[in-house]
Amino acid sequence: MSRARRTRRRAPLLLAAGSVVSGVLAYVLFALVTRGLGASAAAPVSVLWTVWALAGAAFTFPLQHWITRCLTAGREQDVRGSGRRVGVVVAVTAVAAGGLAWVARDRLFHRDDAWFPVLVALVVVGSAAVGVLRGGLAGRGRMAAVAWSLVAENALRCVLVAVLLLAQVDDPVAHGLCLVAGSLVALWPGAWRFRAAGEERARSLAFLGGAATAQLLAQGVLTGGSVVLALLGGSPAQVTAMFATLALFRAPYMVVLGTLPQVTHHVTGLVVEGDLRALRSLARGLAVLGAATVALGAVLGLVVGPQLVSAVFGGTVEVAPDIAGVVAAGCALALVNVVLMVGALALDRPGRVAGAWGLAVAAGALVLVPTAFGAAERVALAFLAAEVVATVLLALAASSVLRHERAGTAA
Repeated sequence: MSRARRTRRRAPLLLAAGSVVSGVLAYVLFALVTRGLGASAAAPVSVLWTVWALAGAAFTFPLQHWITRCLTAGREQDVRGSGRRVGVVVAVTAVAAGGLAWVARDRLFHRDDAWFPVLVALVVVGSAAVGVLRGGLAGRGRMAAVAWSLVAENALRCVLVAVLLLAQVDDPVAHGLCLVAGSLVALWPGAWRFRAAGEERARSLAFLGGAATAQLLAQGVLTGGSVVLALLGGSPAQVTAMFATLALFRAPYMVVLGTLPQVTHHVTGLVVEGDLRALRSLARGLAVLGAATVALGAVLGLVVGPQLVSAVFGGTVEVAPDIAGVVAAGCALALVNVVLMVGALALDRPGRVAGAWGLAVAAGALVLVPTAFGAAERVALAFLAAEVVATVLLALAASSVLRHERAGTAA
C-alpha cells in the first residue's frame, strides 16, 4: 500500500482523535473556569463561549469547507480573488457583534464596562482566522496538521487558564482573554499562502453565504440556550447551568464536527458517482441510528443528567432532571441533523438547508412565548422543538433532491 493511500486511510482516525482530544480539553477548560470562579462569576465567560460557538458556525466551518473545496478542485485563485470581500464581511460582523454586545452588556454579562463586548469582536475575527487556517491545511491534504490545530487551540486555552488559577486570578475578563487567545493557533506557518488572485467567483461566494447561514442557525439552536435564557431574565446560576448541560450532551456532535471534512468527502463521492442506492442505504441507517440515539439520550439525561453535570462542572452547577432529559434528546437530534445537513450541502443545496434551519428557529421561538413553564424549561423545550422541525425539513430536502437526481438518471 502506497504512503499516500495509507495517509488517506488514516485521515478520518487522525481527525476523530484530534476532535476527541480537543473536545476533552474544552470540557476541562470550562470545568476549570466554573470550579475556579463559581457558577455566578463564570456566567460572562459562558456567554462569551456561546458567542465563540456561533462565530465558529458563521465563519470557521464555512470558510474551512469552502477553502478546502477550492483547493481540492484546483481553484486556489478563487480564495485570493474572494479574500478581500470575505475579509470585509468578517470585519463588519465583528464590529456589529461587539456593538450589539455593548448595548446588551448588562443583561448578557452583568457588567457595564466594555471588556466583554471587545472580546466578542475579537472572538469573531479569531474564528474566521482559524477557518482559513484549517481550510488551507485540509485543502492541501494535511489532515494531521488539521488534527493538531484542533488540539492546539484548546490546549493553549487550558494552559493559560491553569496559569491564572495557580496565580489566583479570578477576574472573568482575564479568563475571557484566554478563550480569545486560542485563535492564535491560526498563525500556523505557511497555511495562509494562496496563489495569485483571479477573478472573484460569484458561485463560490453564494455557496459560502448559504452554508454560513445554515451553520450559524444550526449552531445558534444548539448552543444559544444560555444566551436566550440570559435575555429572558434567567439568573447567572441558571445561565451557567444551561450552558453546562448543553456542553455536556453535545459531546458526540463535537466529535462529528471534527471529522466533517471526511464525512463531506464520502457523501460527495457517492453523489458524484451517482450511487443512489448507497445514499438511500445511508439514509435508512441514519434514521434507525438516530431514533435509538434520541431515545438513549433522553433516558440518560433524565436519569443521570443532573449528576453528570455537577460531577463535570462542579457542585455549584445544578440542573433539573426534566431539563437535562429534554436537552439530551435535542443534542441527539442535532447529531442526526449535522449528517443530514452535510448530505444536502454535498448535493449543492445550501439555500434549502438554510431555509430549513430558518423555519426551525421560528418554531423554537414560538415555544418561548410565555406559558406556565419557567424560563429554563421554555428554553429547553424550544431547543428540542427546533431540532425536531429541522430533522423533518432537512430529511425532506435531501430526499426531494435525491428523487430529482433519480428521475434525471432514469430520463
